[in-house]
Amino acid sequence: MNLAPVPASGPAVRDLPTADFFDFESMLSAKERIKLAELRDFLATEIAPYASEWWNKAEFPAHILPKLAGLKLSTPAQRGYTHLFAGLVIAEMTRVDTSIATFFLVHHDLFVESLYAFGSEEQKERLLEDASDLRITGAFALTEPGHGSDVAGGMETRARRISGLTGEADDGGDCWVLNGAKRWIGNGTFCDYMLVWARDEQDGAVRAFIVDASLPGVSRRRIENKIALRTVQNADIEFQEVRVAEADRFAGIGSFDDTNQLLRGSRIMVAWQAVGQQLAAFDVARQYAVERQQFGRPLAKFQLIQQQLVTMLGNAVASMGMMARLAQLQESGEADMPQVALAKSYISARMRETVSMGRSILGGNGIVTDYRMAKIFADAEAIFTYEGSFEINTLIVGRAVTGVSAIV
Repeated sequence: MNLAPVPASGPAVRDLPTADFFDFESMLSAKERIKLAELRDFLATEIAPYASEWWNKAEFPAHILPKLAGLKLSTPAQRGYTHLFAGLVIAEMTRVDTSIATFFLVHHDLFVESLYAFGSEEQKERLLEDASDLRITGAFALTEPGHGSDVAGGMETRARRISGLTGEADDGGDCWVLNGAKRWIGNGTFCDYMLVWARDEQDGAVRAFIVDASLPGVSRRRIENKIALRTVQNADIEFQEVRVAEADRFAGIGSFDDTNQLLRGSRIMVAWQAVGQQLAAFDVARQYAVERQQFGRPLAKFQLIQQQLVTMLGNAVASMGMMARLAQLQESGEADMPQVALAKSYISARMRETVSMGRSILGGNGIVTDYRMAKIFADAEAIFTYEGSFEINTLIVGRAVTGVSAIV
């Protein structure tokens, strides 16, 4: 059984079993375990000491990107690692800071994976290496101000094809003109490129475009006053007569159905975030319970505290077990959307219970970020909602097991 990978102030905590109580990490190869240890060292030195400050100030630490890129963890499955390892990478990042994990997920598991899956050879040659090494950053612009879960049918952003880049027939290139708005776009305030989804005015088909964020007509505004993922720079983005060359259209996207591969993968990674959130809550709550004195003895000696810690541990272990099996299904190409939806909905519900118990164990100290738990508690609310809300994912599974849709 592995010992605690996160720093602890006392040997009583450091020498106790980790939240990976069933040792799922033993399923990794030796190479993957070494790489995971390297990631943990990076997180412990470069992220953990500063994450709460970044969160409190709602500032993104762009200066860490070269070091993060140096880990060579972009799209791990594309580098020959297993899907279990890829999931544990996201869980470990989340365990230390959900916002950094979300940045990584948006950039690598949506933008970079999109290039792998749907980019032309020219687009890959032009962008893939720089994106993988974080010399350029990307965003995934799908959600709209009026459309979240129903964006497939309700998408209002429009793309109109014209004969030339300037609108003149003889200027030497085909062009698309984008008009519309997107909301909740992670990395949207600072990204170099964004993958923008729009409906073709001519035939109603959903298209996707690689949009240079510096193009005329693109405006970006940071979403303020968030209570979760404050380090993540979510943006409202507007497109007014933005001209995008035909060469920057994703030729591999012909309909919204083509997004299923990407959304399935990113939903799996968000479910892994819900695992990481529980690992973080257990780490903090257990350490606090062992070290905090009340009525002349540690909190950990109280039966109700032990009961809550065991429930938190059980939730985390059950969640990891479900995700480990889902990773196996990914390896064989058998993971389908209802299975992914069940994992996301079930694990995010367990996560909510786990972080709530963790916050309770810390009492008043559980509502200030100085003790980490308040940040963990708040960030869980974002995970509960994005990449398909709990309710939508539940209904996807309900449709699969009954044959009847309650969504439409």
